[in-house]
Amino acid sequence: MRSQKKIFVIGHKNPDTDSICSAIAYADIKNRTTQDQKYIPKRAGQINEETEYVLNRFGVQPPGYLSNIGTQVKDMDIRISPDADESISLKNAWDIMRENAIVTLPIRDKNGVLEGLITIGDIAQTYMDTTDSYLLSRARTQYKRIAETLGGSVVEGNEHGYFIKGKVLVATANPHMMQQYIEENDMIIMGDREEDHLQAIKQNVSCIIVGMDIDVSEKVINLAHEKDIIIIKSPYDTFTIARLINQSIPVRHIMKKENLITFSTEDFTDDIQDVMIKHRHRAFPVINKRGKCVGTISRRNFLDMNKKRVVLVDHNEKDQAVDNIEKAEILEIIDHHKLGSLETMQPVSFRNQPVGCTGTIMYQMYGEQKLEIPQKIAGLLCAAIISDTLMFRSPTCTLHDKMAAGALALIADIDIDKFAKEMFKAGSNLEDKAPEEIFYQDYKKFIAEDEVSFGVGQISSLDADELKRIKEKLIPFMVSECGRHGVSIVYFMLTNIIERSTELLYYGEGSEEMARIAFKMEPEDGVFHLDGVVSRKKQLIPALMESTQMGNTDF
Repeated sequence: MRSQKKIFVIGHKNPDTDSICSAIAYADIKNRTTQDQKYIPKRAGQINEETEYVLNRFGVQPPGYLSNIGTQVKDMDIRISPDADESISLKNAWDIMRENAIVTLPIRDKNGVLEGLITIGDIAQTYMDTTDSYLLSRARTQYKRIAETLGGSVVEGNEHGYFIKGKVLVATANPHMMQQYIEENDMIIMGDREEDHLQAIKQNVSCIIVGMDIDVSEKVINLAHEKDIIIIKSPYDTFTIARLINQSIPVRHIMKKENLITFSTEDFTDDIQDVMIKHRHRAFPVINKRGKCVGTISRRNFLDMNKKRVVLVDHNEKDQAVDNIEKAEILEIIDHHKLGSLETMQPVSFRNQPVGCTGTIMYQMYGEQKLEIPQKIAGLLCAAIISDTLMFRSPTCTLHDKMAAGALALIADIDIDKFAKEMFKAGSNLEDKAPEEIFYQDYKKFIAEDEVSFGVGQISSLDADELKRIKEKLIPFMVSECGRHGVSIVYFMLTNIIERSTELLYYGEGSEEMARIAFKMEPEDGVFHLDGVVSRKKQLIPALMESTQMGNTDF
C-alpha cells in the first residue's frame, strides 16, 4: 500500500475554540473525500480552558502541538543505512558499501543505536598500512571473520575464538629456519608441507592458514586439536592471503566512536546547514526520537527537501501563523477575517467569507460535500460558533452562523443556552491563572499604518465580578509586558457578554491617544468603557487601524 502524504491543518497561535475545532473538522472532511493524502489537525499554541472544556465535553482528543512548520531533517530524503554491527570485518563493510553505493556506513548495535562510523577512506587507509604485523591481534580478530575474508573455512578449532596475541607472518623457510623467527601465539600462512605444519605446532602458534585449498594431514589436525591450534583452509595463494588478511579485522577497531556529528530527525534544516558546511563530511548519521540511527543525509539533500504541506484555518496573518510558515507549502486558507499579510509562492485555494466563525464555513462544506456530520464534530462546530459570536451577541454574527449553530445543536443533541453558559463559565474560570496566562490566552498582534505594532488580548465572561478580578491582575502586568514581542502598545478587552460591553485596558506610548481617536471618547480611571463593543475583529481593530491613518496623530 502506497504511503499517504501528510498535510497539516492548523489555526493561529494562541488558538481559540474556533481555530481548534475548525482544524479538526476540516481534517475530517478532507480525509473522507481524498485517498492518497492524510490530513492531520494541529495546534500552534496551548489550548485554553474553554476549548479544553469543549473537547472533553464531546470526547475529542486535542490536536498535536506544532510550534514550528519549518523543514526538518525528517522532511529530507534520508538514505536508509544497511545493517552493520561492530563485529563485521572490513571486507564485509567494504562489500556492503559497494553494494549500496555509499561511502559512509553507520555501525549500530542490535537495537539500532549508533556505535560508530566507518568510511571508504578509513578502509583504504588500513589496507595501505602493510607494515603492522600485529594488527589482527591488536584488533582482537575472530577466526571466523578471518576465514570468511579469505574465502575459506575453519577446519580445526573454535571458529568463534579470537586471535588476541602474536603477529602474522608467511612461513616459507625450512623448519630449522622457522625456529628463529616464529614465536609462540603467532599466526602462520603456510604451504602444503607437513613438516612445516608440524614445526609450527611444535612452536605453539595460535593459527595455521594453508592456501590453494590444501588438505592438511590427519596427524597435523590431531596435534593441532590437542594444543587448541586453529587451522584455516583458503582457496587463495599465499600472496593473495597475505594481501587480504588485514581486511578481516572488525570494524570496531578503526571506526570513529568519539565526537560523532549526528543530527536528529527533529532538527530544523536551518539549524544544521552551518554545521554541515563547516565539517564537510560526505554523510551524517540521523537519529530518530527513539535514539535509533535510521540512516544518513548529505549536503545534496538540501536540493530535494520536502517542504511541509499545510492548510491554514481561521487566520491569514503571518504574525499569527505558526513559526516558519514561509518555509512551508500553503495549500489552502479558510478564514472569516480581513485579508492579512501572508504571501504564497503560488496560487492557493483561498476561501474567505464574511461570517462570524470559521466553524460556520465548515458546516457549509459538509453540506457541499454531502457528508454526514459526526455528532462529536457537530458539537465542536456549534461550540466554535457560540464562542466566536459570543452567543450570537457579536456584530460579526450573521444569519448563516445562527442557522448553522441551530442545525449543529440538533445533531449534537445539546441545548444552546445551557451549553453556552457552561462553556463560557469554564473559559472564564481564571482564579488560579497567572496574569501572563490570562493575557496571552486569546492574544493577537497587529501592524497598522507606519509600521505601528500593537497587541490585543480578550477575555469574555458572563460574570462581571470575575472580570473585575481579572482587571486587577492585568493592569500591573501590562506595564511590564509592553515592549516585548515587538509591540510598543498593548490593549486588553474585558468583555461582558450579558451587557454587551467592554472595558478596554491600555498601556504604552500613544495607546491612550490611539483609543481616544478611535472611539471619540475619554478614558475613566485609566479605562475606556465601550458600550456595545464585544468584537475584537469587527469593532475594535478596524477603529484602531483607522485612528493610525489620521494625519493629526503621531504614535
